[in-house]
Amino acid sequence: MQPHHIAIIGGGITGVTSAYTLAQAGYRVTLIEKNRYAGMETSYANGGQLSASNAEVWTHPSTLIKGLKWMFTKDAPLLMNPTPTWHKLSWMAEFVAAIPKYRDNTIATTRLAIAARQHLFSWAEAEGIDFNHERKGILHIYRNKAGFEHAGEVSKLLAAGGLERRAVTPEEMRAIEPTLQGSYYGGYFTESDSTGDIHKFTHGLSLACERLGVRTLYGRDVVRSSANGQTARVHMRNDQGGDETLVCDALVVCAGVHGRALAAQLGDRLNIYPVKGYSITVDLQDSASQQAAPMVSLLDDETKLVTSRLGVDRFRVAGTAEFNGINRDIRAERIRPLVDWVNQCFPSINTRRVEPWAGLRPMMPNMLPRVGPGRQANVFYNTGHGHLGWTLSAITAHQLAGHVQAHFAPMAKSFTLQNVAPTLVAARTALPPEGAVVALGRPGGIA
Repeated sequence: MQPHHIAIIGGGITGVTSAYTLAQAGYRVTLIEKNRYAGMETSYANGGQLSASNAEVWTHPSTLIKGLKWMFTKDAPLLMNPTPTWHKLSWMAEFVAAIPKYRDNTIATTRLAIAARQHLFSWAEAEGIDFNHERKGILHIYRNKAGFEHAGEVSKLLAAGGLERRAVTPEEMRAIEPTLQGSYYGGYFTESDSTGDIHKFTHGLSLACERLGVRTLYGRDVVRSSANGQTARVHMRNDQGGDETLVCDALVVCAGVHGRALAAQLGDRLNIYPVKGYSITVDLQDSASQQAAPMVSLLDDETKLVTSRLGVDRFRVAGTAEFNGINRDIRAERIRPLVDWVNQCFPSINTRRVEPWAGLRPMMPNMLPRVGPGRQANVFYNTGHGHLGWTLSAITAHQLAGHVQAHFAPMAKSFTLQNVAPTLVAARTALPPEGAVVALGRPGGIA
């Protein structure tokens, strides 16, 4: 029998890691992505952290208090458009309902983040992926006692999940990262965390997928998808305006914030909400700026900003959370606080040239990714990773492969080509061959 053919919708970090693990498991994989390259949306310019120490879920009462407090402050770290929508209201209701699971979900997320590291690092080494990886730890910084003490409680949850994180004094903070300026109450340092360029990693792994035989269909916008438990169809529009159909044995949805609409077509409810984050990449043009930029990654809990050093000449600062639907507008009042933060904490860095960016985090209300089968037996999901997409991607890809294998294993044991009923064989030959991309002409040609 030929290997089962699996189509993956979405070429961001979760789609590419899913393709990689499924190809390694021996499946025939097609990766569908609407952009010309992998990792061009949410996986393009995030904060760059691989951070088990940031595994605390947001379903805490303090998040609601801050959200209400900052609702009409344009440059607030957490900003919600007050205009109600059914999607937003249903998501918030489920978010509140998940608050009692804050402790359990934080511990579970920590365990996932730790388990993901070994896979991601080994893939990069095996495939020779250069992604500006820095294994220098992450330093959480606190300006007041209240923030520091809350971090102490979070550290207990991280420890329950298996993560070592130690409290450090202001003097120790300066020893860990001498370039950091300002007055601080204290910090927490996680030596096992690291940073890198998510786009470089995603692109490098997508090339590794192709070497493993994964078929990549870039420039394809998925219009409609369907499945009946045995076969699945993906109707696409290519970047020349033509329509195509892909027929496969199973379908994996890794489409980020677009997954909700796709899931509805497939008979599933996937309550993902787009939470916008912003970043700036500072061009370290001169040697003084390069020496003044930190090598250790930082997380400022008060401003909700994170940093990563990307090679010699780039410094990234990212953060904020904006609930405003599917909206990728880059707003000056949201970028300005990031630049001001650099000027305050690292005054010797020249911020004359910075590249702004905005991306939409796909967030589930309970802050845990959705990994596993849908209503149809041959539909699977690996999405909804929120602010920890890169951190968790390697382990959820392995979990996905386990679900796919569990689905196909009984078939492999029970069926061979010889014992399939002749009527089923005839029915299959009437369909386009599995994996075939059928050109249907210009828009409007889909039956």
